[in-house]
Amino acid sequence: MHYFVDIDPIAFSIGAVAVHWYGIMYLIAFGTFWLLGERRRRLGRLPVGPTAFSDLAFYGMIGVIVGGRVGYMLFYGTAELVHDPLSLLRIWEGGMSFHGGLLGVLVAMWLWSRRNGLHFFDVMDFVAPLVPIGLGVGRLGNFIGGELWGRHTDVSWGMIFPRAIDTAGHSIEQLKAMAAAGQLDNEVRHPSQLYQMALEGVVLFCLLYVASMKPRPRYLISGMFALFYGLFRFVVEFVREPDTQLGYLAWGWLTMGQVLSLPLIVVGLVWILMSRRAPTLAPRVVADPPKETDR
Repeated sequence: MHYFVDIDPIAFSIGAVAVHWYGIMYLIAFGTFWLLGERRRRLGRLPVGPTAFSDLAFYGMIGVIVGGRVGYMLFYGTAELVHDPLSLLRIWEGGMSFHGGLLGVLVAMWLWSRRNGLHFFDVMDFVAPLVPIGLGVGRLGNFIGGELWGRHTDVSWGMIFPRAIDTAGHSIEQLKAMAAAGQLDNEVRHPSQLYQMALEGVVLFCLLYVASMKPRPRYLISGMFALFYGLFRFVVEFVREPDTQLGYLAWGWLTMGQVLSLPLIVVGLVWILMSRRAPTLAPRVVADPPKETDR
């Protein structure tokens, strides 16, 4: 019997306020970014004080949210955006793009780097190992929400996603009974969200964090992030259902996710090659300057 994915999207309620799992995933993502980043800052991996680092985390958060939403509407919801420009603001309806979020973070880090007088890639090499955990819990949120499912499969670990089924008026309980009776075996799909959680979250984090435990040449960690994320995403797209409004872009298999990942692979390779002749940022611990009242 295949697992029937029917998880309550609401983790708990406080009075009339419902706390959704997806919101918790965002909190975990931003929380781990700050905790791991502060630890690395104290090791001298970014020569700024705690206040400047807090600003960096805030810039990154805004970059993820704004870039993710704008990117989704441009890459996947262009027709809707043209028809209804205000749909860009309806974040509560869902729709975030990693590639858009990445562009948003790049812009945010560039602005922060200029403000603090640091080389852009020294900042990005610092940030890159902090991102995969957020990617991983984000994919877990997709799984809990029963969205972004995979393609049909007959593997033993395949799962049934009710949101992917034409229910024909059947209730969730009726669908569960049908699944238990084997009547929905033709609706079994790859849990591609969990594949992405493992690759983009766990594996990518291990690769980048281990590689960054010692100071590395400029561009290397950023290049590794771009290369491996692009490769992981490109591969998983072969078992992930393409977005309904786009389908396959070419040859009966090429998806928008793969098209957007190819530049990352190329750029990652270029940055890794550039790192061979690049300097290494020496660790330097910096404290916040004393306030006027402390002098």
